[in-house]
Amino acid sequence: MLRSMTGFGRCFLEEERWTQVWEIRSVNGRHLDVRWRLPAQARPFEAVLEKLVKRHAARGRLEISLFLQMQRQSAQSAAFNEDQADAMLEALAAFAASRGDDFTPDYNRLLHLASLWEEGSSEPDEALAPSLERGLAMALDDWNESRALEAKALEKDMLTRILRMEEWVQRIRERAPFIKEERFALVRERLGEVLERHGQELEESRFLQEITLLADKLDVSEELTRLAVHLDRLRELLTAGKDAGRKLDFTMQECFREITTCGNKIQDVQVSRLVVDLKNELEKCREQVQNVE
Repeated sequence: MLRSMTGFGRCFLEEERWTQVWEIRSVNGRHLDVRWRLPAQARPFEAVLEKLVKRHAARGRLEISLFLQMQRQSAQSAAFNEDQADAMLEALAAFAASRGDDFTPDYNRLLHLASLWEEGSSEPDEALAPSLERGLAMALDDWNESRALEAKALEKDMLTRILRMEEWVQRIRERAPFIKEERFALVRERLGEVLERHGQELEESRFLQEITLLADKLDVSEELTRLAVHLDRLRELLTAGKDAGRKLDFTMQECFREITTCGNKIQDVQVSRLVVDLKNELEKCREQVQNVE
């Protein structure tokens, strides 16, 4: 399945001991770059969680955040650092006295000072790991669903553009023989004029030599054949889906190379316009491809 590198996923998981809220945001990137925002209880399991992410993603920059709340009956005991609190309150009282102000401590404020509270145990809770994996897996599934929906829109847009480019390639293919005939007639006319000024007649053998050289320069059949193959390959990669981003990008470069050669070989107003249109569509497709995993 084709997937975009841009997406958002979310999961709310409430279990007996923990409540988890996962959020995943991603943008395009050449390699997989995962940035975590985890609470202290979950940080020991970051390596395990990253392995899970790698099974769901190949490229892109991800920001993964977790809000974790422990249920009251399973919360670990906490110790209050009385010495540090005494020192802080004494310092504040002395500061207030130096200014001639009264100081009445607000003990409720101490609840929000994380530096005054210590967890009863510094060992990670191993039972938390499988729970985190379940929550993250659900968030990754939601994230992949959003990426697949966006990729579906990209695929539809690119297939429409590929069909349009194939029509233009066919128009160039149909126009090419007429360009040759026009150039052959022009060469015959110019050679005849030059030779006439010098009192000579046009030799058919010499004319054929010039025409042969010109025919080679104007022949774009190989380029158009390869371009058609590359456009078919683009369609195939889009429908095949998995890990298509880099292959699509490379195939797009090959399409640019072939159409550029066609434009250089055939100096014709109609073909030049088609070449410009083709390059414009290819550029739009390449912008889309930059966001495909």
